[in-house]
Amino acid sequence: MATKRFAPKLKIKTGDKVIVIAGSNKGQTGEVKAVYPSENRALIEGVNMVRKHVKGTQENPGGIHDIEAPLHISNLMLVDPKTGNPTRVGRKVVDNKIVRYSKKSGEIIK
Repeated sequence: MATKRFAPKLKIKTGDKVIVIAGSNKGQTGEVKAVYPSENRALIEGVNMVRKHVKGTQENPGGIHDIEAPLHISNLMLVDPKTGNPTRVGRKVVDNKIVRYSKKSGEIIK
């Protein structure tokens, strides 16, 4: 009997500024455009560019386009809003709400 996989609670959300810590794009930073929790991947603006061959249609001339490809979440770290360095993310309760905070500076992440 197959078990059902549940998407884990991710610490990176759309709109966060992240840095790539592993792979061929190591050191590049960008803003998260989309997160795919079921695949543990995120789409970062301007990072991990790939070339896609697109067939032409009446509306679209086609050709070779550069698009962003999703990166695995484990290769990303959130950028600390205070210092600009990579940081781990924690969760704590503030005013009966769970908020994310930077482990390095203690700054709350919006």
